[in-house]
Amino acid sequence: MKNIPVVMIIFGGSGDLAHRKLYPALFNLYEQGLIHDNFAVIGTARRPWSHEYLREQVSDAVHETHDTVDENDLKEFASHFYYQSHDVTNVEHYETLKKLAQDLDDRYFARGNRLFYMAMAPRFFGTIATHINDQHLTGSGFNRIVVEKPFGHDLASAEKLNKEITASFDEDDIFRIDHYLGKEMVQNIMPMRFTNPLIKNIWSGDYIKNIQVTLAERLGVEARGGYYDTSGALRDMVQNHIFQIITLLAMPEPKDLDSASVHQAKQDLLASMIIPTPEDVKKDFVRGKYLGSDTTFAYKQEPNVDPNSNTETFVAGKVKFAKGPVAGVPIYFRTGKELREKKNRIDIVLKHINNLYGQAHSNNITIEIDPESKIYITINGKRIDQPGIRRENLTYAFSKAEMAKVPDGYERLLHDVFVNDSTNFTHWSELKRYWEFIDAIEDAWQKENEVGKPKVVQYLPYRMGPKEANNIFESLTEHWIYE
Repeated sequence: MKNIPVVMIIFGGSGDLAHRKLYPALFNLYEQGLIHDNFAVIGTARRPWSHEYLREQVSDAVHETHDTVDENDLKEFASHFYYQSHDVTNVEHYETLKKLAQDLDDRYFARGNRLFYMAMAPRFFGTIATHINDQHLTGSGFNRIVVEKPFGHDLASAEKLNKEITASFDEDDIFRIDHYLGKEMVQNIMPMRFTNPLIKNIWSGDYIKNIQVTLAERLGVEARGGYYDTSGALRDMVQNHIFQIITLLAMPEPKDLDSASVHQAKQDLLASMIIPTPEDVKKDFVRGKYLGSDTTFAYKQEPNVDPNSNTETFVAGKVKFAKGPVAGVPIYFRTGKELREKKNRIDIVLKHINNLYGQAHSNNITIEIDPESKIYITINGKRIDQPGIRRENLTYAFSKAEMAKVPDGYERLLHDVFVNDSTNFTHWSELKRYWEFIDAIEDAWQKENEVGKPKVVQYLPYRMGPKEANNIFESLTEHWIYE
């Protein structure tokens, strides 16, 4: 694997994301040789850490995620890390950061390559991007920036942030990261669709009755109440994770697997996405809030949550496209907290066909993303001991040994940033379209709130959300496959 020279600056280097995800992922890439001799990482944050203390934190992070570690390799890896106490609002601090980056570039022969990672509170993204530009932090080689979600709070704020970032970086150098696109079974959607004639030839409204996406979370908001109350399930999960999955399910086949071709196919699809009207929102969308129980707080009782909040912890809805292979097919989604179990899955429901067996059901194609990783097709077959039809699953799954080899999503996506492959990242034109859809729903809900008629239904924890979510289907014969 190619050894890529680079100086990486992580804004938020003392944070949870860097500790849990970025440092272990970088160590794996180091072990593979993608980065090795000619790289340095600068961690920045307000805390008054030293280089040595950061290196201890990096070593701890790797030990926490790896069963066995070559201590000599880990020590050498950690020696490439440096710490710079940094206030992102202080212009003078960027001068100090710029000098350290150049010193490390010279020391490690990084060829002027810079990688900036925004791993801190989203409210600082615009400030950091602006000062990268006006303080000339970019190097003489490649310059790439990785931006975590949420990318804005609505379309207007996303456009403002995008303008600030594009002052320093070209669109091709902006990597809007969504770790769902690094998940094994999400990356399996395109190969499944386009390499199997059995599936490819039925991927249309002639055979597909509906598609269902479920991202269920077992836990409540816990310590994230302050953030979550300004976001809600729609912005937190639908605007990014769910729309990424839906786009992969509904996009036309690209002409090849080049990043530009894949994004063009996505953009062609999203141009035909039907934006819901206020009447559509009333009919096709449900928002809910979890109640309390003997073992959990109600949402309004969670720390840092407004007791009068109308923020939703559950949302279900429908997306349709006017063009593409599944044009006109309803794509239902739901996501929420305090549900029965953690379960991320996709169900493609095929239409019933006329047949000689009255008991025969439709075939379904199910993709389980988490906590298991597998694909199975539900088919009909003959019963052995009595007349009639039974249902069986044809399963594509990984062994435990294979699952052990599956890289973490951040490892995959960081690899792609280093090699400049933006296939599994979000293009601005796609993100803009997602926000147009989300804003239409949020605007309709805000009008309900303003007239004092917010339709936020309550649901008990440890179930699959409010019963009202069963009413969004277009016909009485449709229902949630995963119940």
